[in-house]
Amino acid sequence: MIETGVRVDELATLLRGRRWVALTGAGISTDSGIPDYRGAGSRPTSPIQYDDFLRSAEVRRRYWARSLLGFRSFGRALPNTGHRALATLTRRGLATVITQNVDGLHSAGGSPDVLELHGRIDRVICLDCGAVSARTALQRRLEAANPGLHGSLAAGRAEMDDGRLRPDGDAVVDDWGDFVVLPCQACGGVLKPDVVFFGESVPRPRVADAYAAVDAAEALLVAGSSLTVMSGLRFVRHAARAGKPVAIVNRGGTRGDELASIKLDAGCSETLTDLVNAL
Repeated sequence: MIETGVRVDELATLLRGRRWVALTGAGISTDSGIPDYRGAGSRPTSPIQYDDFLRSAEVRRRYWARSLLGFRSFGRALPNTGHRALATLTRRGLATVITQNVDGLHSAGGSPDVLELHGRIDRVICLDCGAVSARTALQRRLEAANPGLHGSLAAGRAEMDDGRLRPDGDAVVDDWGDFVVLPCQACGGVLKPDVVFFGESVPRPRVADAYAAVDAAEALLVAGSSLTVMSGLRFVRHAARAGKPVAIVNRGGTRGDELASIKLDAGCSETLTDLVNAL
């Protein structure tokens, strides 16, 4: 592993005096207790696919049963030192945080300009009428409609450390066959978390805003993303094609390593905190 303390000075030199953008992934939220998909210690998962969610009432029942458990623990997560460091770095050249995460922790940590590529888990959208509502309100309705799961929810808080919680707020639930799924209160339509599922495309205006942020910047910092999916990798490639320096902070390799001017194999919290001090 590269020694962080030595390389942070190089990272600071690369960013100092420049307007830059950060692209973050699940690795920045692991210190808040939210696991990532592909980092060290992560377990194999089979996330809900968008087409399956649309097509099957049974898949939606499974999803909402799992989400009822997952959101109880997921919703208690707090910003960590990495999130707070990025908020501080807005006074040191950071213009925009583009995040692949749906946890809302960048905004909660004080970052003023956050572009959430994959949406927010604390919002719910109706696929029929388009109404957006708070996930906490739906949580109360789901718990009232499924009182038998209260015991599982209480036990689930102890189980979140065994790999049952995922970075999209989903969790493992073994018995969901009788779960009651609730419709939209406005029109009776199908509810979906306001997040981009696997197999679903990021809305084009959101992608355009992210490209515009990269175009307006002079450098790109990737923090906590393996860049496995094109959703994030495309912005690294875009910056590199434009001749802009790319720095990557991530535990383990990424698909963008060959494009990076600097790569730190290290954790986000400690590295970004050191970067605040170095700048």
